[in-house]
Amino acid sequence: MNRLHWLLPLLLLALAASACQSYRIADLLTKSGDVLFKDDFSDPASGWARSVSSSGAMDYFGGGFRIWVDTTDYDLWSTPGLSFRDVRIETDVYMIGGPFENRFGLLCRYRDARDYYFFIISSDGYFGIGKLIGGLRSLIGQAMMAYTPAIMQGVAINHLRADCIGETLTLYVNGQPVGMAQDADLPDGDVGLLAGTFDQPGTDAVFDNFVVIKP
Repeated sequence: MNRLHWLLPLLLLALAASACQSYRIADLLTKSGDVLFKDDFSDPASGWARSVSSSGAMDYFGGGFRIWVDTTDYDLWSTPGLSFRDVRIETDVYMIGGPFENRFGLLCRYRDARDYYFFIISSDGYFGIGKLIGGLRSLIGQAMMAYTPAIMQGVAINHLRADCIGETLTLYVNGQPVGMAQDADLPDGDVGLLAGTFDQPGTDAVFDNFVVIKP
C-alpha cells in the first residue's frame, strides 16, 4: 500500500480533532456573551451534515437549513462538527409543511447518534427537554411534552434558545423560559438542529440565524 494512502485517514482524523480542539480552546478564552459560533446558512459549504434518503432530507435551503422527515416516529438531525461545554444556543425556526403534531428544535452536547440532549417544540404548542443515552430516548423531568402559550402555533416562526450550563438545561421560546431540567450524563459535545415526527410523516421545518454564545 502507498504510504501516503495509509497516512491519509490518520491525517484527516488529526485535522478533525484539531478543529474540535480549536473550539474548546476558544471556549476557554472567551467571556460571557461572546459568540463562539454562528451561521445564517448562506454558505452551503459551512459544514452542516446533509442527507437525502427514504426517511427524509436535510440540506441548505433558501438561506436557511431545511429538515424534512417523511417517516413516522422518526428524527433527523444535523450538526456542524464542533465541541463545547457550557453554551447558549439560539435559532429561528419555521414550519413550512406537514402535521402540526410534530417536533423540532436544538441539540447540545451531541456525542454521536446515540448520545445527546434535545430541546423541542411542536406546532400545536408543546415542548420537551430530553436526552438520548445509549440510543434510548427519554424526557427529563417530564412524563410527556407539556403545553405552553409561548409557542406560536401552526405555520409560524418561533425563536428558540437552549442553555446547557453545567447540569442545568433550560429552554426558552420567543424570549420566555418554558422549561428547566437537571442532568449530568453528558458534560460536552457538539450542537445541532433536529426535526421529527409522531404518528404522521411530513414534518418540514427551516432553521435560520443559528448562534452559539458563551453563557
